[in-house]
Amino acid sequence: MEIHHAPSGSRVREAAVTGGSGFLGSHLVHALRREGWTVTALARSAPARRALEAAGCHVVDGDLHDGVALSTLVTGAGLVFHLGGLVAARSEAEFRRVNADGTAALTRAAAATGVPRLIYVSSLAVTGPTVPGRPLDEHTVPRPLTAYARSKLGGEEAVRRSGIPFTIVRPPIVYGPRDRQLLRAMRLANHGILPVLGDDAQELSLVYAADLADALIAAATSAACEGRTYHAVHPTVVTQRRLGDAIADAVGRRGRRVRLPAPIVRLGLGLNGRVAWILGRSTLLTGDKAAELLAPAWTASGEALAQDAGWLAATALDRGLEMTVRWYREAGWL
Repeated sequence: MEIHHAPSGSRVREAAVTGGSGFLGSHLVHALRREGWTVTALARSAPARRALEAAGCHVVDGDLHDGVALSTLVTGAGLVFHLGGLVAARSEAEFRRVNADGTAALTRAAAATGVPRLIYVSSLAVTGPTVPGRPLDEHTVPRPLTAYARSKLGGEEAVRRSGIPFTIVRPPIVYGPRDRQLLRAMRLANHGILPVLGDDAQELSLVYAADLADALIAAATSAACEGRTYHAVHPTVVTQRRLGDAIADAVGRRGRRVRLPAPIVRLGLGLNGRVAWILGRSTLLTGDKAAELLAPAWTASGEALAQDAGWLAATALDRGLEMTVRWYREAGWL
């Protein structure tokens, strides 16, 4: 068991969280509560409030553009974990309004109340893709490919400009119970279909959600992590083929690979994004996303975080997928 050394002071066991009712946020809230932290969380809807109250949180109603709510949220907090944001939007401006401008608003509230540390959950999408066999590290110059990634980089820049102590964590693909992104692939695999986007030799870094929640706490409570940016990944790199096989094994079905060549992927995503725009809907799957999905590798090294915070991902892919499928089935999602 890891021992986390919290910052000194009267507020060391008080954590404020944005995005606490979301997929990763729910795992973080659970981990904080398990370790004895008092958690105050921001809720922008009645369902979010109910979920957070059920998890044992104090709740502040509001969003990232509500200055009063943000001030109330962070007042008295020893740590602020910022997970709130958009992964799907109708335009780049909408992404930026929430992921960059909303983050800037939170940093202003945190600076005004003297928050000891803010932990910003960014994305490997900010770092950008690489080539097989060359996982990226924290010295890599950011190369975001999409509107989402550019908005997350904007959020990082707001954090760095704020003058408050911070730590930035860029996760890769995150999976686990309550994740709705991998659920699509699970449902297809449950029907015996394993889609292959472009080249199934594409290399990927992943991390199990509960492991990532522990990584965020470890980074937040390590003095060595202040002012730095990290990747939090499982050290085992997998190919798209290996991931598909692992998903098929987890659902217990022999899958038939359906290869989607790159031009088809680009065309399909472009059409889907166009239809969503016409209908005024947000979607993750747009033409903008094709460059990410077809990149030869999305891999990073977690050595810096292991060295500075003593964190190592504990959950291997097969075990993580097994637990995820079990949760999906118990929840009636699969």
